[in-house]
Amino acid sequence: MGHVIKRDRAKLSERQRNILEFIEQFIGENGYPPTIRDIGKAFNIGSTSVVNYNLNKLVREGYLERAPNVSRGLMLVKEDEEATVRPYTITRNAIWVPLSGQIVASEPLEAFELPQDEDELIEVPQSIVANHPPERIYALRVKGHSMIDAMVADGDIVVMRQQETAQDRDMVAVWLKGTNETTLKYFFHEGKRIRLQPANPLMEPIYVDVNQVQVQGRVLGILRVL
Repeated sequence: MGHVIKRDRAKLSERQRNILEFIEQFIGENGYPPTIRDIGKAFNIGSTSVVNYNLNKLVREGYLERAPNVSRGLMLVKEDEEATVRPYTITRNAIWVPLSGQIVASEPLEAFELPQDEDELIEVPQSIVANHPPERIYALRVKGHSMIDAMVADGDIVVMRQQETAQDRDMVAVWLKGTNETTLKYFFHEGKRIRLQPANPLMEPIYVDVNQVQVQGRVLGILRVL
């Protein structure tokens, strides 16, 4: 459900306040809103995802509304209007989640961190996240080819649900405690050991003692990088 939010510019970062003022001035001078590229150029921001993050923060705080799939779809919300927003959901069809590093789909790699940086957020279709708690969703960039037969290629992004358990055949990110490494594989219980199975006929499975494996997250979906 949406809720009415009380606006307070003190909650905005300096960049967000400046972007809001730029939008107000741009509309006042031109009669229509700027595009994302206009805003990026004005503030020397090369990444459209960073501009999008800040715009969506302004949406969540009740200063803007956005029309999906429209290049000049920004609309100012007047001071005397009530802004109804949905937490986490940025548009009707997507949410933003942290891109928290990389995961190796080959041999294990040193354990990844889960940073929360505004420059490392990506837009994920709501259809992938479904009814999973948004605060438990993150994304990892894949390095390697061991999951290629599962349609996970080097450079792709996997959308993860943070969890510590897994069922057989789940594709998971796991931490190998003995070596402090992580890897992306299919998960299988085999008595006192875990089999981490690649989806590549040229690669061998990894067998680990059940006490030496900690599940970090389960793959919900894959974003193909072209």
